[in-house]
Amino acid sequence: MVGGVEERLTVGRMAEPADVTVRTLHHYDEIGLVRPSARTAAGYRVYSVGDVERLREVLAYRRLGFGPCEIADLVDDPATDAVACLRRLRGLLLEQRDRAAAMVTAIDKELEARAMGIRTTPEEQLRVFGAQLHDAIGSAHPATRRTEPRIAARVWEALGDARTVLNVGAGTGSYEPPDRDVTAVEPSAVMRAQRPAGAAPCVAAAAESRPFEDRSFDAATAFSTVHHWRDPIAGLREMRRVARRVVVFTHDAGDAGWRLRFWLTRDYLPEVAGLVADRPPVDRTARVIGSRMEPVLVPWDCADGFLEAYWRRPDAYLDERVRRAVSVWTRVGPEAERRAVNELRDDLSSGRWAERNPDLVALDAAELGLRLLVA
Repeated sequence: MVGGVEERLTVGRMAEPADVTVRTLHHYDEIGLVRPSARTAAGYRVYSVGDVERLREVLAYRRLGFGPCEIADLVDDPATDAVACLRRLRGLLLEQRDRAAAMVTAIDKELEARAMGIRTTPEEQLRVFGAQLHDAIGSAHPATRRTEPRIAARVWEALGDARTVLNVGAGTGSYEPPDRDVTAVEPSAVMRAQRPAGAAPCVAAAAESRPFEDRSFDAATAFSTVHHWRDPIAGLREMRRVARRVVVFTHDAGDAGWRLRFWLTRDYLPEVAGLVADRPPVDRTARVIGSRMEPVLVPWDCADGFLEAYWRRPDAYLDERVRRAVSVWTRVGPEAERRAVNELRDDLSSGRWAERNPDLVALDAAELGLRLLVA
């Protein structure tokens, strides 16, 4: 801004610092990805400060591997302001960095093995690059996160006779009841893009602020999403405002007991305690919406691959696809993940895991802190 007048850039001045060609900028204009705000009297493109910010976002997503259609969804997401966009980009870049660091570690191990004359198997060689195959943000989610019918039945039963349902933080829509009039709310363009054909209409909005009148719906649901909200208490109050009934599937992260009952967090991922330390306790969550609280047991063959789903199938946590679909594994960082996976693999191979957990094989379901709140 010079003398109160916003500085505008020509296409040439935009291209050079952005390290793109003028032809690329012309193409972005033609497909509607980055259009200049104005043209000179001679017809030349000129770009505003807002256009520069949009180009920065587009280039960042392009370098993260997103395609043009995905980028358009992301930069046009009405639920994301400039600060939120920067935070999202930062998170994606950190995740990409972590994945690259994990690959470097794997390659270093193979180089060490080869230096000692040890040849890795074809499967091990491919596994080095396996993380890259699933590095598109959210791409692992539909691979392992499916509807668990026994849990879904509990959620749908709690909806009672509600005909209109708002699903907050809907993701790909795994737990949306098929026999109700559902409206989905999902802030992530990536997740919205993965919703199947025929899924309920989806609104781009944050949990804390929804464009609906008071009591617009018979019921509002939130399934395994509250812990991702920027302000869980505000989001829950919004649910109470827009619906007559509220049903929330969540986790009692404030109860240290579940971390001790669950062998993965007790023996291999103690870092999880730090991740959940600032979450509101579930009893406070229940008070916000005036709900009753019901425990939800996790069946041993749970179809939905959330963190606790494989409590009786420990080898599943060695699968990269399983880990990438659960945010905890990314949040603890690559070093903790490598250590936990290596220790678990060793304990399964040696029989130590079975020695530590002899009672699990006889259980059909486990109480691991999952809760259903119904108001």
